[in-house]
Order: sequence, then structure tokens, then C-alpha cells
Amino acid sequence: MRALDLLAPLFFSRPTASAARVEEELVERLRRGESSAIAEVYDEHYATVRAFARRLTGDDAAAEDLVHDVFVSLPSAAQRFRGESSLKTFLVSIAVNHARHHLRSAARRRVALERLGREPLPDAPNPERDVSRAALARALDRALDQLPVPQRVAFVLCEVEDRSAREAAEIMGVPEATARTRLFHAKQKLRALLDEEESR
Repeated sequence: MRALDLLAPLFFSRPTASAARVEEELVERLRRGESSAIAEVYDEHYATVRAFARRLTGDDAAAEDLVHDVFVSLPSAAQRFRGESSLKTFLVSIAVNHARHHLRSAARRRVALERLGREPLPDAPNPERDVSRAALARALDRALDQLPVPQRVAFVLCEVEDRSAREAAEIMGVPEATARTRLFHAKQKLRALLDEEESR
């Protein structure tokens, strides 16, 4: 037996039947609106949902608002949970569904911050580097803001969060080919937008 075969269960294990039962019971409690179930899910999955929301919106305040919306809507959303994915994946898909409003808010905040960024910078150890990094970050944020929401979601899921196209498709509720197509178009548009920005 190869060493990888011995180590595989440690790193690639699937949830056990008992873990699946525990999650099913938790979902049932969510459907009944039990606050203790919401608290358990929040404690276990907050960090994942918050990280996704921050990457998607590019803004801490919008990310917190999005996370709040996800957990507030969880009891009613749990009615639609069919158990075809993990609860964590389901929570990210709820975030995707609530994201449109938060993306617009984050874009408005970034525009305001960009205006503030045009003011003189305080003395920094390496001002050229700091300005260059800030300019690149602003350019990428502006380019992301111009993508349609489905393409932006596909880009964040696959490129920023390093999820597979299959998992991204599951979260978005679309076929895998659609997720790949959205990612392809997102990359093309981002490349074009960044090239256009650079040539200004």
C-alpha cells in the first residue's frame, strides 16, 4: 500500500454518515426557526461567508451587511435547502443571491474613497511603491465594478477563492459550462478594462 493511500483519509475524507445526519438535523432546526440553530451555523460558517463577501464586494462595510443579510434570511432560505450540497456551499449561494445590492453600495463607497485618495498622501517610506500598489488596486476594483454580477461572482469564486468550476456552478445554481463561460468572459473583460486603464 502506498503512503498516499494511507494518508488520503486524513486529507480527503468525505463527511461521515453521522456528520451528514447532524447537518440534516441542524437544517431541520433552521427550518423551524430555532435561534440556537442559527447561532450554531453562524459560529461555524461566519468566517467563510465573511471572506467570500469581502472578496466579492471589495469593501468591509458592504461585506458585513451582506453577511448580516445571509444569516437573517437563513431560516426562510433553509426551506429551499435540498441537501445536494454542503451547508457551507448553500450559505455562499445565499450570499450570491443577496450580492447585487451590496455590490452597488461597495462601488459607490470605492468611488468616494478614490476621490479621497486623490488628496496628497502623507510621507511614506516608499511613496512610489505605495502609489503604484494603490493605483493597481483601484484599477482592479473599478474593472470588477464594471463586470456584470454573474461574471463577477464567477471570477471571485474561481480566481479569488480558488474554487473549482463545478463548485462555483453549484453555488451559482447554473451548469458547470455556464460557470466556465462566465469566468472566461470575466477574464476577457477585466483584461480589456485594465489595458484600457493603463493606456490612459
